[in-house]
Amino acid sequence: MKSLSSFFKKNVLLSVSTFILLFVAVYIFLFTETFYILIEYGSLWVRDLFGTFYLWLGLLSVVFLLGLAFTKAGKLRLGNSPPEFNRWSWIAMLYSAGMGAGILLRGVQEPVYMLLNSPIKTGQSNEIIALEYTFYQWGFTAWAFYAMFAILVGHSLFVKDRNIRLGTSLHYFKRIKFLPSGIDLLTILTTVAGLVAAIGLGTTQIEGGIGHLLKHEAGNLSLTLFLVFLICSIAFLSAWVGIDKGIKRLSNWNIYLTIILLLFVFIQGDILLILDNFLTGTYHYIKDFVPLSLALGNYDPGKEFLTDWTYYYWAFWLAWAPFTGIFIARISKGRTIREIILGVLLIPSLGTFLWFSVFGTSAFNLIEQWGIYQDEFGNVFTSLFVFFSNYPLAIFTNILTVILLISFLVTSVDSAIYVLSMFTSKGSENPKRRYRLIWAIIILIFSEAIIVLGNIKPDTNVLIAMQKFLIIGSLPFAFFTVIVMILLTHTLFKKT
Repeated sequence: MKSLSSFFKKNVLLSVSTFILLFVAVYIFLFTETFYILIEYGSLWVRDLFGTFYLWLGLLSVVFLLGLAFTKAGKLRLGNSPPEFNRWSWIAMLYSAGMGAGILLRGVQEPVYMLLNSPIKTGQSNEIIALEYTFYQWGFTAWAFYAMFAILVGHSLFVKDRNIRLGTSLHYFKRIKFLPSGIDLLTILTTVAGLVAAIGLGTTQIEGGIGHLLKHEAGNLSLTLFLVFLICSIAFLSAWVGIDKGIKRLSNWNIYLTIILLLFVFIQGDILLILDNFLTGTYHYIKDFVPLSLALGNYDPGKEFLTDWTYYYWAFWLAWAPFTGIFIARISKGRTIREIILGVLLIPSLGTFLWFSVFGTSAFNLIEQWGIYQDEFGNVFTSLFVFFSNYPLAIFTNILTVILLISFLVTSVDSAIYVLSMFTSKGSENPKRRYRLIWAIIILIFSEAIIVLGNIKPDTNVLIAMQKFLIIGSLPFAFFTVIVMILLTHTLFKKT
């Protein structure tokens, strides 16, 4: 006990971040409804004042990175050694950490919602608009936020030979005494907020899938809390053995299972229509990217829609950007800035577009066949399981989906545990295992608190609670991203 106390005293960043997170967790447990009211008012305030700023930030991030990729700085290699991981493992790890369970959560529900509630009017069919807008919310912008921090940290770590912490990534930060520590603390808090949101959403979907399989009503709080414990425990074991043995293997496993599910639906669907929707939707998404990003004219879905969907997504991606970007930087040693930017922006985005095209188009066809739609895909947590019930081998595919959900969540959590451990062990690339244990416990406690928060009222769920929580928590990083673009430009071009 004495050695543990001494350990925390020597590590101020770990001590302060742990205290804040545990304090918030305890507060949520004791005053859940009060906390919910506070984040409800706070999120409305942020969305009213900074919603347009989020849209501009998304567009600028994509334009900035694409411009950077084709400048002289894009040829700069992060480190002198060959890439540590082959391209397949690299893509698998960044995709598992960056999206993961989200594509399962939204794969059917979101395209169908967009079909029935068309957000924009462009003259295209409702099916194409539904896919185009889904692509917009899962595409280049999300990965641009990730890539921004990957380039920042990768350059600092492998070119400037600094450590992996954001607070020391640029020498400008050191000019203000407590700024580096403040940036690192903000990174930790934002990372945990984004991570527990994903855990809350993912475990609720897993619980919904189990309920669907066992034919009982979803919403079992005890089961959801147990699933959180299970996922955090497996993630800890994966982080314990390290990136190469644990995280890489799980990430490759995730991609294999994802491809199996994708092909299973693809070969039973209207293949030509799926491919046509994929190509047409992608074309219109790229062509309309600027007016979509700024909600101009016919591409403006209205403030209410933006509030419920786009602002929330941008907040979610921003909350994930620090730890995902740092993780991408850690696995990208030996690659050029151009390769990282184009690889991170294009490959996962196109893979996601294909996923939504396959599942979205197939869901559209099912609705057309039914003739009468009774909101079968309306529940975000059970829609995918209902979808598979209309295909052969439904029990097998639903069980496989539950396994994949768990595995995707584990790879997101173990990546975060590893990154947080690196942060609080003075930027070490291979943090001691005691740090991994501490962060696994903290994430577990905080996630359980968020699950309780999401179940406090009959008319709320984890999704609604975390929408509000993340919009507040990600705002500081939205401003920080602008600063990063400015200072990174100065750093990369002053000698190139």
